Amino acid sequence: MGSGSAGATRAVTVGVEEEFHLVGLDTRHLVPGAREVLERLPDTGFTAELQQSVVETNSSPHCGLAELREELVRSRRELADAAERSGFAVVAAGTVPLARMEEISVTPDVRYLNMVDAYQRVAHEQLICGAQVHVGVDDRDLAVAALPWLAPWLPVLLAVSASSPYWLGSDTGYASWRTSVWQRWPTTGPAGTFGSAAEYDEMVAGLLRSGVISDPGMVYYDVRPSRHVPTLELRITDACPNVDDVVLIAGLFRALVLRGCAYATEGREPPRMRDEWLRAATWRAARSGLEGELVDPVTLSAAPAPDVVRRLLHTARPHLEELGDWDGMASAVDAVLAQGSSAHRQRTAARRGGSLADAVDLVVAQTRTSPVWPLGGTIPAQRTPGLFEGYTAPADEALDEQGRVRPEYAAPVAAVVRLGAARLRVRARARDERQRVDGTLFKPEGADEPRLFPYDLLPRLIPGEDWALLRGGLAQRVAALEAFLHDVHGERLVVRDRVVPSWVVEDAPGLRDTGARLPADTVRITLAGIDLVRDGAGNWMVLEDNLNMPSGIAYALAARRLAADVLPELRPGEGVLAVDQVPSLLKSALVAAAPRRSERDPVVALLSEGPDSPAWFEHRLLADEMGVPVVTPGELRLVDQRVVVMGGRYGAYPVDVLYRRIAEDRLVSALGADRRPLGPGLLDAVRAGRAAVANALGNGVADDKVLYAFVPRLIEYYLGERPLLRSIRTYACGDPEECAHVLDHLAELVVKPVDGFGGDGIVIGPDATEEELKQARADIVAAPRRWVAQETVPLSTHPTFTGERFEPRAVDLRAYVCQSGGPAVLPVALTRSAPRRSLLVHSLRGGGAKDTWIMR
Repeated sequence: MGSGSAGATRAVTVGVEEEFHLVGLDTRHLVPGAREVLERLPDTGFTAELQQSVVETNSSPHCGLAELREELVRSRRELADAAERSGFAVVAAGTVPLARMEEISVTPDVRYLNMVDAYQRVAHEQLICGAQVHVGVDDRDLAVAALPWLAPWLPVLLAVSASSPYWLGSDTGYASWRTSVWQRWPTTGPAGTFGSAAEYDEMVAGLLRSGVISDPGMVYYDVRPSRHVPTLELRITDACPNVDDVVLIAGLFRALVLRGCAYATEGREPPRMRDEWLRAATWRAARSGLEGELVDPVTLSAAPAPDVVRRLLHTARPHLEELGDWDGMASAVDAVLAQGSSAHRQRTAARRGGSLADAVDLVVAQTRTSPVWPLGGTIPAQRTPGLFEGYTAPADEALDEQGRVRPEYAAPVAAVVRLGAARLRVRARARDERQRVDGTLFKPEGADEPRLFPYDLLPRLIPGEDWALLRGGLAQRVAALEAFLHDVHGERLVVRDRVVPSWVVEDAPGLRDTGARLPADTVRITLAGIDLVRDGAGNWMVLEDNLNMPSGIAYALAARRLAADVLPELRPGEGVLAVDQVPSLLKSALVAAAPRRSERDPVVALLSEGPDSPAWFEHRLLADEMGVPVVTPGELRLVDQRVVVMGGRYGAYPVDVLYRRIAEDRLVSALGADRRPLGPGLLDAVRAGRAAVANALGNGVADDKVLYAFVPRLIEYYLGERPLLRSIRTYACGDPEECAHVLDHLAELVVKPVDGFGGDGIVIGPDATEEELKQARADIVAAPRRWVAQETVPLSTHPTFTGERFEPRAVDLRAYVCQSGGPAVLPVALTRSAPRRSLLVHSLRGGGAKDTWIMR
């Protein structure tokens, strides 16, 4: 065999030939521009094809898949650059959605002209592109002997590649219509079984003598021994917009070749799958792609496509491990199954954007860029035209002070620039429509109707090293606050030891005796939402702690899903933490909060005020994904100190944990199913260890912005550690000296009510009017304990699409910490952005939100 990847125990070369369509940058239609583009390219590595709308690239043979990918990306970029200079774009897909057959001519080459003469319409209709993979096999007899071992699995590779749902402007209903067009040639389909290379060559010679084909290169079987290099050549697959799908197919095919050659060498009896089955399996793969069923090569029965793809992966595992490719291929399979076939993504883009041009834009963007970018590699800093013209911000996370894109943002910025403002507006409308369909809304207090949650199109990136710091610091902070809540509702040693002044606790607006006398093992903070900002120097700082009923997780999950649906050009790769497991992690923490004396698996319910709740969308989504019911106070009744849901689908049933998404005071005063106040009986049940409320009652004392100023001391007092995260200098106006300082520097500080929510009552001194400062002064003097002030921090900014261009907006970050046996930071965060020229970051104040990519 030829000369895998790092760590391989055996060297086997692999190379790829990719075919690319050319489309007009203005029309998105297929164009016959190959000759002009090839004149701009080197003589080696790029060639013409049958149709003048197609250019083919040929890679060198490689031992490592990473090196192969690097060359493929380089060739794609070189081809795309040459095409763009001629006014064309490049598409790697089985077909182009927009094409007119009469506009495309055949390349004026003797061989191609003879093919047209012989095959007529079949040749004219080959407006298709494929990806061919070559795996080195020096022994031609061995290559032929391996063919039957490969054949059953080739339809699965076709399904992975499926990228041709459209033909001449219409949806075919197939994932790979290219397969239907390709199979019109007389020598396509399964290769058959042969006793030797000589027998195979005699078959080819017979076809030549018959006149059915004019040269050996017209043997177009799904796999064949190459006619010009010592390789086995895969020919069944569509061209793939995503270069990583090509690499996945190349890696799996190489492992299958290694397997087939090994089994043939051992003299094993090859599988005897009839051609009828192979053709049926190929048809099924072309029809379904990854979204339906495939024919399982082992059972010969229909099975979900993901199951069959994973069976292929595990069939090839020993040989992938031998090549050193197992980890990469396993991750790549997870990625392709998560995102679906290219055919599915094209249909989604066309549906959301409203035209087939959107599907073309998608495959152009994926072909031109490097979709796996988050996995690594560097892209030189570059300036951006149009959408970012005149963009300046001193502390921007995506662009530097000279307006150059930071390397880590090169790929996402390039994707939105290529779409342009007009198409971004179309995607924004599709986003809004999807939100309406999904109900991704929120209803501010006092509003008559719910509103769309304001998502931006460009994601925010959190570097892995930053996230590592945040994880440690957030876990430390929540551990200290958990200890404080146990202490403050008990002996109050923290006050006795003068770590926190007594007035901070005793005068806290959120202090309630409901937190007292709870079981010793009560988890006070099952879920915390911690707000953070970055300053102009890139330092992370805690802004405030939300320990009562923190919101936003569902909106962060929705941001990822919305982005994948309406902007598939920007998909996070394996280098970005997935958010899929967040609901199950939250449910595990809720289950862990259950009373220890429960004699069965704890039952969890999400407690909401119902459809009138401002975050009703979040309540429904989290409950659905955790597999728990949503209940309202009016459905609850206390029976023998047990919380019972009345009138459920299956009758009354007891609940062990109430995931509280209703303010404590409203819950305590709410009427239960028996029309009696729920609070007294619920509190008795919690104190008796028969039920749990998460987050616990009584947490409001720690949700106080005055306490924020003392958290660094709490960390040192309870944990004996120095704080890992910085805090913003905060002045508690309940302290006379600090109050005097605030009043003297009011125009320089940010003033907040200690129990404010949603930006209410906040005065940003540098931006405030004289009248606003005068009112703030009067409010502080009248009730100093109810106010704090913080130093103004120059917040980092992030590009936000305004409908015409991107402009810098101040951003913060809400991270989430669960506790079940200790604090653990969830792999999800919600980025919120401020309105233009404002530092007030909140959706209720005209700001927005972003998908947040947390890097590994």
